[in-house]
Amino acid sequence: MTLQTIKTQRGQGMTEYIIIVALIAVAAIGVYSYFGTTVRNQTSAIANEVAGKSGTASIKAAGTAADSAATSAHTNKGLSNFDAANNQQGTGN
Repeated sequence: MTLQTIKTQRGQGMTEYIIIVALIAVAAIGVYSYFGTTVRNQTSAIANEVAGKSGTASIKAAGTAADSAATSAHTNKGLSNFDAANNQQGTGN
């Protein structure tokens, strides 16, 4: 193997690694945007519990957000009513 071949292989490996990391980042952003309210409320509850405070309100808010997401997920959407469901939920993501 020549020095040029080794450098090419390293560059190829780095490129593949960057592509994989980018795909994971896009997937994480998608999951967070879909479950954002629930995740924020659960994180808040954990932070409150660690700080020695009650996290009950945050846990209930996470449950409410999860129920709202489940209801929205089961709503049939088409081109005629696609935006209607989003307007009913408000902007609380």
